[in-house]
Amino acid sequence: MKIIFMGTPDFSAVVLEKLNSVYKVDAVVTGPDKPVGRGYQLKASPLKEKAIELGIPVLQYEKVSREGIDDIRKLNPDIIVTAAFGQILSDEFLSIPKYYVLNVHASLLPKLRGSSPIQWSIINGDKKTGITIMKTVKKVDAGDILLQKETEISDEDTAETLFDRLAIIGGDAIIEAIKLVDEGKAEFTAQDENEATHCSMISKQDGLIDFSKSCREIDCFIRGMSPWPSAFTVLEGKTMKIFSVTKINDRMIGEPGTVISASSKEGIAVQAGDGVILLNEIQLEGSKRMLSKVFLLGHEIKAGTVLK
Repeated sequence: MKIIFMGTPDFSAVVLEKLNSVYKVDAVVTGPDKPVGRGYQLKASPLKEKAIELGIPVLQYEKVSREGIDDIRKLNPDIIVTAAFGQILSDEFLSIPKYYVLNVHASLLPKLRGSSPIQWSIINGDKKTGITIMKTVKKVDAGDILLQKETEISDEDTAETLFDRLAIIGGDAIIEAIKLVDEGKAEFTAQDENEATHCSMISKQDGLIDFSKSCREIDCFIRGMSPWPSAFTVLEGKTMKIFSVTKINDRMIGEPGTVISASSKEGIAVQAGDGVILLNEIQLEGSKRMLSKVFLLGHEIKAGTVLK
């Protein structure tokens, strides 16, 4: 079974490592190295770094369907696997492998098609999510499903912990999927378009907290935005990241976003849409990440201050 693997971030690197431990991956495809940091030094994708570590040849293209299609065709793959690849593949490219282009998608399709399903599953307050192995088609995340694996979402999960768990599940799932194909037992099921939902790409600006939401919605939002881009508010003109909150009562004392109390003994209590939440862990612009109680040992926030 000749396999080509395509992806970019840490998620795909974990899936690659698990897959390669069972089925030899013949080549990895990822995007070009990108300039990062103040010095704009070129940095490889996590997938490229993992492939080099595993001794797998790496091919890099800005648009593989345009620039790399002849190279991929010459490799004569049986299966191409994609995991968080981030490029739209042409019909011509999808016809290259002997069997299929299979995608490892981090949701229970047809729910949460799109680029940020892990974050949105938490933000939406979902109780479960999972991995879908599907046949890649030109329409985003709409291909027929080969198999799915579920996992519960706990009230402590953040996007980071869920990323880590789903990457491992994704590796196991694609191994099982390729085994089904190899044994001639692969059976696909069409997605129900009536059940399809979509999720947008998340940007840094999307982390602004809306305190008019319920305490539960704010908690889910903060965990879904962790570790990036981080949920935040604005305190007296400075950005303040918030990493965790706890609902402390159902009272409506002031307008949403109003600081109800702030002390080094209890921390910062803020009015939400259906009660009061305690800001547990914060980071004010220019300061370190710390408990709000510790922050208040050196900073004063007056009751009545409005977070925007």
